[in-house]
Amino acid sequence: MLSRKKVLSLESLNPRVKGIEIATLEHLTKRGEELEQDLEQGGQDRPFSEIVRCHRENLQGMGQKPITFIQQVAAACAYPELLNSASVAEDAKRRARGILQDLDGSSIGCYNLRYICSSIPQKVAKFIERRDGGIPSNPRNIIMFPEASLFIKNVLALVCTEEEALQTGVLVPVPHCPVYTEALVLVNAVKVPYQLDEANGWALRVAELRQAVQEGRKHCNPKVLCVINPGNPTGQLQSRKCLEDVIRFAAEENLLLFADEVQQENVFGAGCSFHSMKKVLFEMGPTYSATVQLVSCFSISQGFTGECELRAGCIEYVNIDPTVMDYILTTVTVSHSPILGQIAVDVLMAPPLPEDPSYRSFMEEKQSTRASLAENARLTQEMFHQAPGIHCGPIQGATFAFPRIHIPEKAVTRARDQGMEPDVFFCYQLLEETGIILAPGSAFGQAEGTYHFRMTLLPPREKLKTIVESIKEFQKKFLQDYA
Repeated sequence: MLSRKKVLSLESLNPRVKGIEIATLEHLTKRGEELEQDLEQGGQDRPFSEIVRCHRENLQGMGQKPITFIQQVAAACAYPELLNSASVAEDAKRRARGILQDLDGSSIGCYNLRYICSSIPQKVAKFIERRDGGIPSNPRNIIMFPEASLFIKNVLALVCTEEEALQTGVLVPVPHCPVYTEALVLVNAVKVPYQLDEANGWALRVAELRQAVQEGRKHCNPKVLCVINPGNPTGQLQSRKCLEDVIRFAAEENLLLFADEVQQENVFGAGCSFHSMKKVLFEMGPTYSATVQLVSCFSISQGFTGECELRAGCIEYVNIDPTVMDYILTTVTVSHSPILGQIAVDVLMAPPLPEDPSYRSFMEEKQSTRASLAENARLTQEMFHQAPGIHCGPIQGATFAFPRIHIPEKAVTRARDQGMEPDVFFCYQLLEETGIILAPGSAFGQAEGTYHFRMTLLPPREKLKTIVESIKEFQKKFLQDYA
């Protein structure tokens, strides 16, 4: 037979795909799995008895109970026999019957583009109008999607054109979720980083945006400004004044605003309020509300519901030409999430009312989750404040802490000798000695010469205390060993 090159090989792989760095976090996760297998096979020489995954948001995996009403409605839609069960609340049954009437063939097994493209966007629009105090929302400008990473890739793909002399530039905060880096590589865009102000609670400064745009224009064409609020991994909320300044800047520089608001339901800082970019935009008057283009996204996988694997959320487009929306609708009809995820969005957009049987339990579960996050954030900050070489600023929302850590020069040198970033070296050492997996700050971006880690706030209270105490003790020993 003739010797032929393989069609798909490392040599032939799309250069953009090869441009995606295999995340350090994945290597840490893999090492954690190896250690877990060793423990399960009787490895007794480890100073810990379990692997604790604190690097990702996995609410129910960390013990959070699911929202009963959402699961009852979804379950009854998947298995309509439950509509006759006394274990399902009457208002959950009523809601499930209404959804089943909207589904083709009254079944989740059918293609349900009408439900996904028309019925749910109408409910999302009403939710947005309630959230924003009556500012209109057009269901035609709302697109349903399976997960945040697809939100980002889809929007960026719309504005990145290879016909132009310069690549499209996208302003992204530092730190930011790694999915932005991956998306930018895949759509052949250029990351234009802007630093958040850690010393002032990770605030966004327009002066920093202006400098980033000026630097970016030397090698690309900045078109998009991403704002993550509440912050991931930083857990901060941007003030209303900050958002107003950002909108003025976007208008001045003719930038498309991309508001990543997937954590908007997780706000618990004392005196803090979430301000949607759209609400602020429209309250600034027609000078801005009629001209500034905005795309905002929301997800159920990262809210208080904790339905990470249902993978559902939405994008709202503002000030986008109707003809352009026709193209967008055409290109995304194959990107919808599984129907159970869309049903969960349906329920969340119109939760039980005070007169409904499930209202009390729904509100108790929702408030319990938020209260738990608030207390865990307070506890984490307080305990790290007592640790040598760790500083954790105020956490106002989302589900992570992003403490800054001091790494001695000797440890920095050792890490460089091993081809690692210093915070990656720290996280590997921590994993080997405690069984705790953290996400190194370099995976998210950080100011030069600073080191961080991201840690979830989701473990049950007593377990969280144990985790933080273990990190504190490790850091004390780490500082001594590399003094």
